[in-house]
Amino acid sequence: MSLFATASHAASAATLPPSPAAIEAVTRALAAQFGNRLVTSLAVREQHGHTLTWITNQPPDAVVYPQSTEEVSEIVKLCASHGVPVIAFGTGTSLEGHVNAPFGGVCVDLSQMKRIIAVHAEDLDCVVEAGVTRKELNEHLRDQGLFFPIDPGADASIGGMAATRASGTNAVRYGTMKDNVLSLTAVMADGSVVKTSSRARKSSAGYDLTRLLVGSEGTLGIITEVTLKLHGIPEAISAGVCPFPSVKAACDATIVTIQSGLPVARIELLDAVMIRGVNLHSKLGLPETTMLFVEFHGTEAGVKEQAERFGEIAADFGGGPFDWATKAEDRSKLWQARHDAYWAARALRPGVESVATDVCVPISRLAECVEETKRDIEASGLIAPIAGHVGDGNFHTQPLVDLADEDEMERCRGFIDRLVKRALAMGGTCTGEHGVGQKKIKYLEIEHGPATLDVMRLLKRSLDPQNILNPGKILVL
Repeated sequence: MSLFATASHAASAATLPPSPAAIEAVTRALAAQFGNRLVTSLAVREQHGHTLTWITNQPPDAVVYPQSTEEVSEIVKLCASHGVPVIAFGTGTSLEGHVNAPFGGVCVDLSQMKRIIAVHAEDLDCVVEAGVTRKELNEHLRDQGLFFPIDPGADASIGGMAATRASGTNAVRYGTMKDNVLSLTAVMADGSVVKTSSRARKSSAGYDLTRLLVGSEGTLGIITEVTLKLHGIPEAISAGVCPFPSVKAACDATIVTIQSGLPVARIELLDAVMIRGVNLHSKLGLPETTMLFVEFHGTEAGVKEQAERFGEIAADFGGGPFDWATKAEDRSKLWQARHDAYWAARALRPGVESVATDVCVPISRLAECVEETKRDIEASGLIAPIAGHVGDGNFHTQPLVDLADEDEMERCRGFIDRLVKRALAMGGTCTGEHGVGQKKIKYLEIEHGPATLDVMRLLKRSLDPQNILNPGKILVL
């Protein structure tokens, strides 16, 4: 039997919840050490379950609030000695059940780890603790003329963003978290503390443990410190909106924009349904048609030239006029509305739940995939607005469904299944940035194949032999 086959066989045993005695022993020890930073009330535990998702809440047995890497290490060592699961928690804004506790255990809430340890302006990097949020970091950096570009819709924590390989509206120019993390400090399953790399911009020294932990969703280690790349605030920024007659026209214009080498910083698609929600939520008053939100960074002359060229491309596809502005307050209002799209969509059908999901396809297949998805939404009888970071082929859809209506839920499940398989058939991925969590586990074998999953299982078993780090996520063991 091969090593991979052995790993797969060993991983097939079902993960079992810890015994009540183990939970009691761990909880008692944590209470003695952390005092009121250990909480067991049901309300707090449920707040640390699924949060912004439709998945059934599976709360942990306790929530603890460490304030240092050393305290996280002590917590994990204690839990490992009793075989108790450990679930890392940032701000709870993930959408695929990442922070649920299907086997119980201890939730490690990193929100009190807020230190910005160092900013090396001359090297364009910084070191922060995991609980610092992206907005807090950028507020700190602003006076130094620097910014951190990764901007998921929520004000997520930097540790959580690294753990889920987060992205956002700036990814088309600045990349995702995997491109902007230089090094990590992480607590492993036995409580040991590792630092994955240095601040150097490149290295050939050993395995790339940084990239292994970025996107591992807390299943291989708990990220406690992150070293990030920074960027200078551009001299000039222009942003604006451009209407299109159809989703296909907007996607085709996006494809040509990217393929022509135009250095767009942000290019975001919102379909007519999502624009209606944005108008309701953010009071923008935009025409209720498909829109691209676009932004350019550079010099005064550069952004003017880029905006004009984009307007020409848009016109070739029946789009326009492209209304653009350089005032900071106008840009902020526009992008805040885009970041609030999750809540804007929910305003379209109050009282029901949101089933937000995403896929990503090669840019050449974007128009085809989005257009087919729009037809599928209409045929399914769902209200499901679409928004997307279309500059890199990533788009989101957000069915709004009544969880008590089984027929509607079945139509929603069928739609999401077809959406994912459509993206995979086009050479894409089941998730561009939301992550796997609990709900997309079943698609990984279709996307990667059994041999690749066996390698992933081997890594998981090697680094976490007890399967205590966020069990029930990414892989079925």
